Amino acid sequence: MFAKVFKTKSNTAIKGSDRRKLRADINSSFPSLTTENLAELMPSKEELNVVKIYTHKGDAVTVYVQNHNPIMFELDRNLYPSVYTLWRYPDLLPAFTTWMPVLEKLAGGADLMLPGVVVPSSGLPEVKRGTLCAVTVVGNRAPVAVGVATMSTKEMQASGMKGKGINILHTYRDQLWVFGDKSSPPSIAPLEVNPAPKDTEEEQDSPQESEISKTKEVSLPEVPERELETLNLTEQGTVVPQNSTDKVEDEDEDTEDMGHCQRSPQVMDSLLNQCFFHALKYKMKKPDLPLLTSTFLRNYLYPCCPEGQQVDIKKSSYKKLSKFLQTMQQRKILQVKELTKGVESIVDIDWKHPDIRSFLAPVTEATTPTLVENESEAGDHPYQPPEITSLYGISAKMLPLFQDTGHRKGNLLTQSDVRSIIITYVKTNELVDPDNKNFVKVNPILCDCLLDKSEYNDVTFLKWDDLLTRCLERMQHSHQITFPGSSPIVRKGNIDPIDISVAQRGSNKKVTMIKNLELYGMDPSTIANLLQQRVQASATCTPLPGAKDRVQVQIQGNQVLNVGRLLIDDFKIPRKYVNGLDLATKPGKKK
Repeated sequence: MFAKVFKTKSNTAIKGSDRRKLRADINSSFPSLTTENLAELMPSKEELNVVKIYTHKGDAVTVYVQNHNPIMFELDRNLYPSVYTLWRYPDLLPAFTTWMPVLEKLAGGADLMLPGVVVPSSGLPEVKRGTLCAVTVVGNRAPVAVGVATMSTKEMQASGMKGKGINILHTYRDQLWVFGDKSSPPSIAPLEVNPAPKDTEEEQDSPQESEISKTKEVSLPEVPERELETLNLTEQGTVVPQNSTDKVEDEDEDTEDMGHCQRSPQVMDSLLNQCFFHALKYKMKKPDLPLLTSTFLRNYLYPCCPEGQQVDIKKSSYKKLSKFLQTMQQRKILQVKELTKGVESIVDIDWKHPDIRSFLAPVTEATTPTLVENESEAGDHPYQPPEITSLYGISAKMLPLFQDTGHRKGNLLTQSDVRSIIITYVKTNELVDPDNKNFVKVNPILCDCLLDKSEYNDVTFLKWDDLLTRCLERMQHSHQITFPGSSPIVRKGNIDPIDISVAQRGSNKKVTMIKNLELYGMDPSTIANLLQQRVQASATCTPLPGAKDRVQVQIQGNQVLNVGRLLIDDFKIPRKYVNGLDLATKPGKKK
């Protein structure tokens, strides 16, 4: 709300009854504040001003300022505390914790997405939809943002911690904070940081030491590199980390084993070179050129990184991607040019270079990505595409063609069964044209079953292909889908293909949407996570309009090419069941 500069309409002092009314309103809105707290927040002998402002979106907001700092602001007759107030009373609101890099996005106007929420061992605070909440960063209990919960705690957990969690109203470093003295958040130790048994704590710490520990400076832990590098903004300006925060605990446990190696420039150089040559030899193709260097990094180099490791160019001896590519250009492996001022692109690659030709990808177990909702079962049940068979039901009008073979109305037949029965019927009734065996005579039964009324007097012969096509078109369509290890399922109608579309959003941005994944046994949230990691762009799942219990995947940018590769190459979905592949951005073409 206060991400951009606002306009001040008026600034007046509050006195007498207005001051008492404000104190009563604050006490009513925040009953946990005691009389002493209110007296400390609004000293009777100090001036209290009310400032009326308009935000950049046109909202009229009333701000209450005490000692040059905004303490409360009022919107639609609701009072909200500022971060200055929350620093004095950090437990005034239920608080959700996130990572420090997310704060920059929140201050820029983004909302907090649930994947960016760190779930403590004690669990999330109990809130209802519409509850006023605070946001803190890992390692410090001082709130850095204020917002409203978009769903209850139970709904958050039921959603698998996906979707928007908190609508942010005000943050540290936004324009409302700038309106005050611009002080930084105090360091307040978390209430629970790797808690030891109570007996041990009481024996080791004196009451004085406990008090000191609450107010001493607390250094914020570094965000795991995978979290830090993959934070993104969605089209609507919401923060979505590319990787789940569930990995944080595992990364903490592995710090002793892997931390030193990942920080070593030599090791990082080796990993960077491995991913670079892997991308050139096995991922990139000539039609992909010219290619933005940033796109090469996101879509080609990062996906080649071995599982459990992360390329961090800043920790290599090169420090910057441009310097690394410049070195590769000096070795005549590729050529980089500025096709647009300040924007570098890879324009040529020498695939015959000895370094590329001699590179061999590390031997790993090739496994098909698993699309199951329960991650604990993922290793035992890799995804296999279903077997889909088109079926054709016998309608009342078509029954005369099939009754001689013992079939009845409603029986389901495969295309080969229908073809065999029609051929037998034609030959049994000697309907093949003796002069041209490519044609079949139309007898009364064929006329009633396959011809339109307007054709009765004109059509006396049909080609074999036309005969079979008309027959299939006039039957009742169904399909049978069989998943490995499951009984066949028969449904009416043709199966809907996986539909890929590209929609335009504000500011000339695009979003790729994928629907009907559930029909093929895929979990949309798993597909979203895989794409998110592969293309380094934010991906979310939203309800599919007009379809009950169905969702669609939305991913930032035109990602049709990457979606097609994932579905067809990795998950072996037949191309005929994937629509929208023609919407992919043509490589090398400038708009």
